[in-house]
Amino acid sequence: MKKNKPTSKIAGKSAKIPAKPEQPRSTAPAYSFFEDVYAVVRQIPKGRVTSYGAIAAYLGTRLSARMVGWAMNAAGAAKPKVPAQRVVNRNGMLTGKHHFATPTYMEELLKKDGVEVKDDTVADFKSRFWDPAEALL
Repeated sequence: MKKNKPTSKIAGKSAKIPAKPEQPRSTAPAYSFFEDVYAVVRQIPKGRVTSYGAIAAYLGTRLSARMVGWAMNAAGAAKPKVPAQRVVNRNGMLTGKHHFATPTYMEELLKKDGVEVKDDTVADFKSRFWDPAEALL
């Protein structure tokens, strides 16, 4: 008795199901915007901060500050560690603080880095600001 290959009925037509899933044709590693963001953030010196927009601009996607924020939200699982506390909004506000273990943990980490915070804002933001476009180019 001859075995038939499995088939599937799609819109009334029989379709053969491939025995093995197709393998990707490229051997190049997949691009990851998040990993690019993490690579920049890991270079922010202790005692300095940058903004979501500055990272986006450095990566050539000036209008993607929100996407940088999404990357920072997922940074807790990244290896090696990402100092996510060093990324604030364009005014120096700790807008990502709710994504840390506690609402005060981002501020605690910044203070440990030597950065003063008042009312959820970096106190001396302009002097603490680290611009990746200047520092890394």
